[in-house]
Amino acid sequence: MPRLKDRYNEEIRPALMERFGYKNIWQAPRLEKVCLNIGISSKREGGQEALEAATRELTRIVGQRAVVTRARRSIAAFGVRQGMPIGVRVTLRGDRMWEFVDRLISISLPRIRDFRGIPRNSFDGRGSYSFGIDDQLIFPELGYDDVEKQRGMSITMVTTAKTDEEALAFLEMLGMPFVR
Repeated sequence: MPRLKDRYNEEIRPALMERFGYKNIWQAPRLEKVCLNIGISSKREGGQEALEAATRELTRIVGQRAVVTRARRSIAAFGVRQGMPIGVRVTLRGDRMWEFVDRLISISLPRIRDFRGIPRNSFDGRGSYSFGIDDQLIFPELGYDDVEKQRGMSITMVTTAKTDEEALAFLEMLGMPFVR
């Protein structure tokens, strides 16, 4: 069992139940999934090679094959045609998700230069939290030689929390380093 999941079951869930007055363990917020996304501007970044590099990097970071996302419709102002590859994404669930969140909190986020914490105001109103990372080199799975170009990514943590307050309390107890 992943270390963070075990800590959730033993310490965090009972604390949340006491704090918010839940009667049932299934009412306590929990992680449902974690979605990672890297957007690629095909024309500027070199087309197929950039897409393959982003797929390879994201796959190495999370340990699960990344999927290419394609444009649903054409947008002339951006030079995008329907069906054109525009990025890569991966959705993590189960033990892989818990392992990734544990590595993110304890290893990767502290490696960000001049890190002050992640913003508190990135909740969507239904308990999900999204934030962006400017450089994929914060992940120890990638070395400087493995990366051709610095790319950012967005990470969304989907929880079962009903409100942003519950989700914030849950993520703080997990150890997410929010700005004070």
